[in-house]
Amino acid sequence: MSQTCCFHCGETVTKDGEFQTQVNGKIEEFCCAGCEAVCNAILEAGLNNYYKFRTDKGARQDGLVPEQLQKFQAFDIEDVQQEFVANEDDVASASITIDGITCAACAWLIEQKVRQLDGLVSISVNSTTERALLRWDPSKLALSQIFTVIHQIGYQASPFVVNDAEITNKQNSRRFLLRLGLAGLATMQVMMFALALYSEAFFDVEPEYVEYFRWVSMIFAAPVVLYSAQPFYFSAFRALWSGRVNMDTPVSIAIIVAYISSCIATVNGTGEVYFESVSMFTFFLLIGRYFEQKARQKAAESASNLHKLVPLSAQKITADGVETVSAKSLQIGDAVLVADGDAIPVDGVLIEGSTSVNESMLTGEHLPVEKQLDDTLYAGTINVEQPITLQVSATGQAQLVSQIIRLQDEAASAKPAVAMLADKLARYFIPGVLISAALSYLIWSYIEPSHAFWVALAVLVATCPCALSLATPTAVTSGTARLQMAGILSRRKDVFERLTQIDGVIFDKTGTLTHGNFHIKKVELLGDASEKQALAIAAAMEQGSTHPIAKAFAEHADSQVVITSIESHVGHGVSAEYQGDNYRLGSHKFTDQTARDSGQHIWLLKNQQPLARFELSDQLRHDAKACIEELKAKGMDVVIASGDAKASVAAMAERLNVDNFHAEQSPQNKLELIQSLQASGKRYAMFGDGINDAPVLAGADLSLAMGSGAAVSKSKADLILLGDKLQGLSEAVSIAKQTQTTVKQNLMWALGYNITVLPLAMAGLVPPYLAALGMSASSLLVVGNSVRLLKKSSTRR
Repeated sequence: MSQTCCFHCGETVTKDGEFQTQVNGKIEEFCCAGCEAVCNAILEAGLNNYYKFRTDKGARQDGLVPEQLQKFQAFDIEDVQQEFVANEDDVASASITIDGITCAACAWLIEQKVRQLDGLVSISVNSTTERALLRWDPSKLALSQIFTVIHQIGYQASPFVVNDAEITNKQNSRRFLLRLGLAGLATMQVMMFALALYSEAFFDVEPEYVEYFRWVSMIFAAPVVLYSAQPFYFSAFRALWSGRVNMDTPVSIAIIVAYISSCIATVNGTGEVYFESVSMFTFFLLIGRYFEQKARQKAAESASNLHKLVPLSAQKITADGVETVSAKSLQIGDAVLVADGDAIPVDGVLIEGSTSVNESMLTGEHLPVEKQLDDTLYAGTINVEQPITLQVSATGQAQLVSQIIRLQDEAASAKPAVAMLADKLARYFIPGVLISAALSYLIWSYIEPSHAFWVALAVLVATCPCALSLATPTAVTSGTARLQMAGILSRRKDVFERLTQIDGVIFDKTGTLTHGNFHIKKVELLGDASEKQALAIAAAMEQGSTHPIAKAFAEHADSQVVITSIESHVGHGVSAEYQGDNYRLGSHKFTDQTARDSGQHIWLLKNQQPLARFELSDQLRHDAKACIEELKAKGMDVVIASGDAKASVAAMAERLNVDNFHAEQSPQNKLELIQSLQASGKRYAMFGDGINDAPVLAGADLSLAMGSGAAVSKSKADLILLGDKLQGLSEAVSIAKQTQTTVKQNLMWALGYNITVLPLAMAGLVPPYLAALGMSASSLLVVGNSVRLLKKSSTRR
């Protein structure tokens, strides 16, 4: 008799049929409840590919208790984490979805609780996208522990998986529409009976009819209060459970107290009823929340859209031919065939054929980019011309698309200084609202007792600071999406503030103002070596260097030339030994030679004697002059700082109409230059190559680099421009200014509205239904103003 093995861990199933679930259309058996719970958690998170492509069975889970911990323990499995966790320098990072976030106070609460865990590096919660970016030390902290803490304070966390997130959003929208529709229908019915009750003030109405209208109104208002208004109660309860109040606290109090007091008045047959007010302002609040939810989804769509562009399947080349496989199953080193017109399924290197590729999803540029052998290709870009073969170089979270989304989440979670102030105001404002409502009730109890309750109700609803807490996250999320659409990646959380404060930009020359694609224009022999020998020695000395000049010699490499004792002298050149002789390769200063009047030259010395001189050529970026002119038009200083010879830098500065230039600068010289410019009180951005200029970039007020692929992960620059456009810098400044302006507009409106409506509500001039309408309109105005950023075309001033 054959034994059944556990689908998850592979151990023998002793109780047939007790633990089973459906996986990919087939009923699978499990050895224990723990393995079954972990499998269900993996399936619910949309990570089905774990079971399709895993190489080993999972660990037995029978010791995991309670059930919720069993569910979260699934996310500690290494193969499962490959789907959504990235690892860098012993620190893991992941983007997760958190269900139940309704305002900035929720985000703040989650951050405070999770930060108490030992091993957490950072957490940034974005209340607009309802996502969080986590960074933690896996040796000290398990991901399941983070999920457990979030669950304990009333929120549901799960890995951010695009398809799963979209399904959840659709389900939430349907539920919200059901609540909204029910509230709308009930409100219309209650208002009809309210009109009949109001007529009592003008006409004689029999007491039994008045009582009837009240009872029917109570029945129709019940589903609104008990079902439609549930999101407000749950949000308020979670906050109170953690010893806090949030924006839904006054709203929930208003709805519950108004309804209960109206029910008591109905049962007793005396006093005022507020069924129509309760129903109406619940309906208005739900309308506001619904459109706010739709706007949030729209602002957060860009990251999901990037993932959608990556195909789910790939044509893998095997010994038996071409096989269609899941793109997620590809491993580094696999060969993949990409037909013309198809999207590239994975990051890789072109190993057969040549073509052009549409990289607009990364750079915003729709003109195809030519690709030759050994060029890098990125997942989601489109192969335009002809079939090609690539070799997989990165998978999963190491791919460029995933890096872009992580950086985008990081930037979207940013909170500028003005936003931090707004969040603090919102936290103090809510207790202030509750106190104001209580005072209003007490004061009106003496002035006009019949008005006391609805005045307090209006104060509770009208002054809820929803718009204040939405002002910044919606604008920052929309601004970040605009940057990404323009092919600009941000690593710095306060990038929008920094960009608007910059007074000048210092440009490196090689790889920034120029393409950095050097070619050897001329070889002048100065010793006894042949041209081939001189080039082969230079290529061997430059092997492994990341500097753009090293690439000029790469094609002349000779495996027979073996160099030893290589030493790199940053900003100057390279020294090494070959066949017992000492060699130096670098600038005229490094080799003690006389500088040439024009062009860029590299000298090769053997035992302090000149062996060869190489003249290099590099092409100026086509938009370099336009970029500098735009920056000058914005009132910025422009400086060129390069390690190249003075003649070469001076010629370029003249072409670009830049008066302030500095040649023959080492990284230390560049750093001193930045510090001297900063000493005048101005703030300068450094635009360098992102890898070799690390010390200089660190010393600038804002660092920028051109980069793609490997450069994105290696560069430590604050802002990275994908593609080949320098003018992205000018565009980034414009987007930052628009975003900052939007944040200020939102905050001014939100604060202005709350300050204006509070005295009016306390004076009894705002009925409860108008209070609800005003609060919803205020929030919608803030969200709508932020979403406008997504529609603005790129403007350069």
